[in-house]
Amino acid sequence: MGGGKRRNPEKESPPPPPPGDGAVGVKEKKPKVLPSLIRNKEKRSQVYTKLKKEKRSEKRRQAKAREAAEKSALELGEEVPPPKKIPRTIENTREPDETVCKPDDEEFFAANEADEFTKVLKQGITPKILITTCRFNSTRGPAFIQELLSVIPNAHYYKRGTYELKKIIEYAKNKDFTSIVVVHTNQREPDALLVINLPDGPTAHFKLSNLVLRKDIKNHGNPTSHKPELVLNNFTTRLGNRVGRMIQALFPQEPHFRGRRVVTFHNQRDFIFFRHHRYIFEIKEKKNDSKDKKAKGALVKNTTQGRVIARLQECGPRFTLKLIGLQHGTFDTKGGEYEWVHKADMDTSRRRFFL
Repeated sequence: MGGGKRRNPEKESPPPPPPGDGAVGVKEKKPKVLPSLIRNKEKRSQVYTKLKKEKRSEKRRQAKAREAAEKSALELGEEVPPPKKIPRTIENTREPDETVCKPDDEEFFAANEADEFTKVLKQGITPKILITTCRFNSTRGPAFIQELLSVIPNAHYYKRGTYELKKIIEYAKNKDFTSIVVVHTNQREPDALLVINLPDGPTAHFKLSNLVLRKDIKNHGNPTSHKPELVLNNFTTRLGNRVGRMIQALFPQEPHFRGRRVVTFHNQRDFIFFRHHRYIFEIKEKKNDSKDKKAKGALVKNTTQGRVIARLQECGPRFTLKLIGLQHGTFDTKGGEYEWVHKADMDTSRRRFFL
């Protein structure tokens, strides 16, 4: 063995890179820094804005490339590229439900012909609605009721006073009312609606939220006395169909289309969104200036071309309903039987809907 010193591998310089691996003058790409890792607020917002802008431009570039590929394929007679993929949403990935109504279900349509709302919906009886409040009313309650009176035709308001709800139901039956709407308030804010179909029920209890009165809606319109059109969306299950028919029974079945009023109840994820609009037809004018070049000093001729456009103007109010329970018969807190009640253990999945 020789007496030479041992080599220290840590102090040795690394071997030079092979000639084919790196090119002179080529800069390595820096890794993108996430905005969440930047502590400076101003710098973080700048980086985030830049990333969003890049994503939008990339999305537009891909859309233009797809359109150009489809156009060239059609011109050359080739096969059209596959259609654009439909994004996955909570609505189109909902859990399968056996109670969803099918167009070929004869039993379902036969049950609709014999339910409690048939007389009103077949125009055998004109709807007549009684609107009242809970015993402890609030400041926004009367304002909300005043706007409900303008939304629902043939609706009448009666002060609650100290009367029990069962006595009000008996009074409404004797006066040939078809439905009762009770506005419940809590801490000066309407928070629930009770809809009772007469004479034999059912009774629906809704939670009310996100109330916006007409005066708080920007550029709102004023409704007329015409009977409105009614639009019901996405009431697909048997329970949803029953709730939809109950809402439908509040409105007359002969809308005045000249009034251009539309009342919408849109169900999405078991939340019923209420909107009240009137649609307006306007003529948008375009002025084209033309000069007579042959004769000097000729006047400028303005030619007006009209184009009819339609737009919606919201009349209000605006609110959201959530079904809490549907009870057989008229209101009865002690001996009433429920068709359906919402319970906390039902909310096991975000993709499970009941209406």
